[in-house]
Amino acid sequence: MFFQYYIPVNADFFSLPLQCSGLGASFCYMLSYLVGRPIVYKYLTERAVKWSEQVDKHRQHLINYIIFLRITPFLPNWFINITSPVINVPLGVFFIGTFLGVAPPSFVAIKAGTTLYQLSAAGEAVSWNSVLVLMILAVLSLLPVLLHNKLKEKFS
Repeated sequence: MFFQYYIPVNADFFSLPLQCSGLGASFCYMLSYLVGRPIVYKYLTERAVKWSEQVDKHRQHLINYIIFLRITPFLPNWFINITSPVINVPLGVFFIGTFLGVAPPSFVAIKAGTTLYQLSAAGEAVSWNSVLVLMILAVLSLLPVLLHNKLKEKFS
């Protein structure tokens, strides 16, 4: 999406950031495979052992697990990059999981950047559409509390 504003081409560049993320993380993986094992064992032993146990539990669906970890902030991406070869995550699984797992956070970042660009270009700090969306989300965030209170009253 970034390229659509600056480069007038017909090709789809959506996958380019994902490819770069996958390749960059894979290079970090390979570097860690070659020289990082002693460093991981020395400085990150406890965390690597815990993650190794989790990887062993999810070995049958490891791609899904890597995708989940890339989307969520439970483990830092740098930690996943340098410990994956040490705990025997296959490079192919690592690449595919990274490629697919960085898409949702990248989409959010691109959308945020596009929104900021539109706000600065329009000169309007807040649009009515944004206010309406925020109001709806605020009401939706209160629904679980209200439902919990109603159910509590009903069963009391």
